[in-house]
Amino acid sequence: MAESKPHIYKSTESGVIINEKKSYIITKRFMDILLSLIGIFLLLPLFIIIGILIKVEDRKGSVIFKQERVGKNGEIFHIYKFRSMVSNAEEMLIDLLDKNEASGPLFKIKEDPRITKIGKLLRKTSIDELPQLINVLKGEMSLVGPRPALPREVNEYSMYENQRLSVLPGLTCFWQVEGRSNLGFKEQVELDIKYIQLRSFKTDIILIIKTVFVLFGSKDAY
Repeated sequence: MAESKPHIYKSTESGVIINEKKSYIITKRFMDILLSLIGIFLLLPLFIIIGILIKVEDRKGSVIFKQERVGKNGEIFHIYKFRSMVSNAEEMLIDLLDKNEASGPLFKIKEDPRITKIGKLLRKTSIDELPQLINVLKGEMSLVGPRPALPREVNEYSMYENQRLSVLPGLTCFWQVEGRSNLGFKEQVELDIKYIQLRSFKTDIILIIKTVFVLFGSKDAY
């Protein structure tokens, strides 16, 4: 009698099937390490220039902004971004909550007064997200996966929305290349669940290529 093959897919509590095939997981991790190392090496001169510009505009804050995010299976980690806001942005947030333009647990406003001049450019081009290549190297994130949420956002998740936490968060995903900030929270969740169901080496490569094409100057980023 032939020995049964190990399961290569698993389902979440709500029944969504996740690709856990060993060959895919290994290939995905190898691609994450290789491409993030290449990216950091090639972009290092740009990182230095950005750091200088951030400090010239606002010397009080740090160049790199660290923030708690929720990763796979609810694990908390610190995400890295180029600081795009004034140094006292967190204190200003309370006075801006009633101006929120995003749906669900998200907070976003197009004309956020906390964003610096260089910060607007960084966000417009998504360059502020590039330090997350370090998170990818550390294994806290992947190049492709649902964008990592804030703990206060996750606290409001339903069981269905919690499925976003069943895989490693990523630098890019379906909604990053299909509307970005113009999409509502429910639409973002649906596209993340779509990725979780369809994720494969081919899907990851397609999303990475699409991200390169939409990265600079997207009108949907703020």
